[in-house]
Amino acid sequence: MSKPEPLHYDTFYHIYNRGNNGETIFRAKENYHYFLQLYTKHFHPYANTYVYSLLPNHFHFGVRIKTKEEIEAAHLDPKGFLKPLGSLPPSKSPPTPSQAFSNLCNAYAKAVNKVYGRSGSLLEQPFGRIPITSAVYFYNLIIYIHRNPQHHGLIDDFRNWPYSSFQAILADKPTRVCRTAVLDWFGGLTPFVEAHQSDPDMADLKTLRVSENP
Repeated sequence: MSKPEPLHYDTFYHIYNRGNNGETIFRAKENYHYFLQLYTKHFHPYANTYVYSLLPNHFHFGVRIKTKEEIEAAHLDPKGFLKPLGSLPPSKSPPTPSQAFSNLCNAYAKAVNKVYGRSGSLLEQPFGRIPITSAVYFYNLIIYIHRNPQHHGLIDDFRNWPYSSFQAILADKPTRVCRTAVLDWFGGLTPFVEAHQSDPDMADLKTLRVSENP
């Protein structure tokens, strides 16, 4: 297998991964919450997050990797808070976006191995990444990711799945998901809800590659 392209700055991506051989990676609700905590610590400073869904044996994210300047403007201290990069020694410059996401996956795998007494790789390596270069592609991807739990038969109504960004976008509570941008792409809250009433055109998710940002 050829080595995948690294995550590029100022680029939209569909990032995904699954357990090795389809293994369950989220065994309890605490696992889902802990993964999102690690995501906030390791990857949130590197990306704007627009959509996500965590399922028992895989996950999906729709993100925009920030510019190098945005990332270098802030960095995480050991407690998970942002502090200026200028206050850190030169040797402590932030890792690349690809390494940051790998760090997230590795940190989660180590925690799962410790808690459940397992060993070895938990997630497939490398993680999947597809550049998003079409507004239509991203529009369909958001619907696809939100409807994924229902698509896999995990729940009768995807709107009730507790481990996705759908409810966070509907609510008015603080969230790290870029709610306003998503609703603007759909034309408002009502069109956003209506667009989710059926599965997207899967052909679009596989073939659309036009030169326009979401």
